[in-house]
Amino acid sequence: MVSRDELVSFLDEYLNISAYPDKSSNGLQVEGKEEVERVAFTVDTTLKTIERAAKAKADMMIVHHGMIWGGISYVTGIHYKRLKALLSSGINLYAAHLPLDAHPEVGNNVELLRLLDLEPKGPFGEYRGLSIGFWGEFEEPQPIEKIAQIIAEKLDTTVKTYEFGKREIRTVGAISGAGAFALEEAWKKGIDLLITGEFGHADYLTALDLPQSVLVAGHYKTETLGVKALMPLLGEKFDLEVFFIDEPTGL
Repeated sequence: MVSRDELVSFLDEYLNISAYPDKSSNGLQVEGKEEVERVAFTVDTTLKTIERAAKAKADMMIVHHGMIWGGISYVTGIHYKRLKALLSSGINLYAAHLPLDAHPEVGNNVELLRLLDLEPKGPFGEYRGLSIGFWGEFEEPQPIEKIAQIIAEKLDTTVKTYEFGKREIRTVGAISGAGAFALEEAWKKGIDLLITGEFGHADYLTALDLPQSVLVAGHYKTETLGVKALMPLLGEKFDLEVFFIDEPTGL
């Protein structure tokens, strides 16, 4: 068991919460119990994940997508329902959005590269002046089909490739979730393949015209990696009971 404040202080510093210009209100979003023994890790803050955490007697939820994105104007509707569910169960809610994407040890993007047995060569994916992704390099070029198969199997997800650029891949850039904003950066830097979570109509046309090869593995699935990597670290350091709540969206 650890005090909430000690755990929050460690997370704020370890994840470098204050460094990122983020729409998410990162850090402790909702205050609950003062002592923490059991922690639920999940991607999204929804009524379902809150209810599952409460049923499992969690004292804290650590999430990638919190419930406060820059502020709440009114505590009505879904905001009321989620907040009521958290407060009635005494669950602390801690959110780490961009800080958990970008973290060099447990972040979504470094973990995406590690699925391919790659370590980051450097930063990639500039967002509001900071890089939140990483790129890596194979010793020998790999066929895009092989890379897609590895990602599909290790993430247990459906993968789609857009083979507009190279099909024999040496360099890979990784940005989980909605990472298509880095398409032009990938092309300019000579990154053969961008791995991300989702891909819209305009993104398709941009990749086609550059041309840039892209692998899309699902917003949700690509963002399970960071919270899962953070789990054992906190469990061991603070002797906590930790568990993952899986609520896939299929997106």
